[in-house]
Amino acid sequence: MQPAMGWRHTLLHVSALLLLLKPRVLLLIVFCALVGMLLASPGLPSLGLLCLAMVGIALVAGAAAMMNCLLERLLDARMQRTAWRATARGEAGRGETLLLALLLGGSGMLLLCWRVNLLTACLTLGTFLAYTLVYTLLLKPRTPQNIVIGGLSGAMPPLLGWTAMTGQISPHALLLLLIIYLWTPPHFWSLALYRRQDYARAGLPMLPLTHGQAYTTLSILLYSCLLAAATLLPLALGVAGCIYLLAALLLDARFLFLAVQLHRQYADALARRMFSWSIWYLTWLFAAMLLDHYCLIPVS
Repeated sequence: MQPAMGWRHTLLHVSALLLLLKPRVLLLIVFCALVGMLLASPGLPSLGLLCLAMVGIALVAGAAAMMNCLLERLLDARMQRTAWRATARGEAGRGETLLLALLLGGSGMLLLCWRVNLLTACLTLGTFLAYTLVYTLLLKPRTPQNIVIGGLSGAMPPLLGWTAMTGQISPHALLLLLIIYLWTPPHFWSLALYRRQDYARAGLPMLPLTHGQAYTTLSILLYSCLLAAATLLPLALGVAGCIYLLAALLLDARFLFLAVQLHRQYADALARRMFSWSIWYLTWLFAAMLLDHYCLIPVS
């Protein structure tokens, strides 16, 4: 019985450490990077290069998530949403968490430098540093505009995917970055609205706490309008067709409808719905972009 209990404890501990990688967020990051890789290629890209780039980006992104959990362990312990994390509960030691993050991040960087290209490796390292140092340590505890200023690091995955395939930055890749950058504030502010008590306990200056509910919902609505406009830019640049146009119009209509509804008659349930829909919105928008890329029907 004793060895079995030991194995069980080890497996639970490893599972707790793996959850510090924020698997759902990591999956979205890898998906957005994959979109950039596929859109950068006229046909199907090299499967080997694609897999190496995805693994490298995923390893560094996972390391950044783990560092975030380590640096915010005391704040996480005060919030219901994050109190379960192994770092917040004291189940994951600081030393082992730091060591694992460095191993993952170092392995990812080595892979990107050695088998992908130096530009992608440098941009990925810059994203890691911007998220862990600039956003987590400097912006998040000091300004309610933390999401806006720090959102650039979260918008990088499609650009990283693009440079991994081409070795260069293009306007089309920057357009993908712009879409995620404008999507980020409505996404996170919706979460901050219905989790505002959590953020209050942690002492973080999130927008709903510093400027109030009405100001936050108006900001969500304004950013949603900017996002909808940005999603039509691929058509203006001639890099998208009818499939993407139809998907973008339908997705934007739903997004704007929820933003208007949230501003006019706020409820936590609506904010939760907005947050949940925003994830599906980005997923389906990029999926439509990929579908359009591989069977382009020009807009007449």
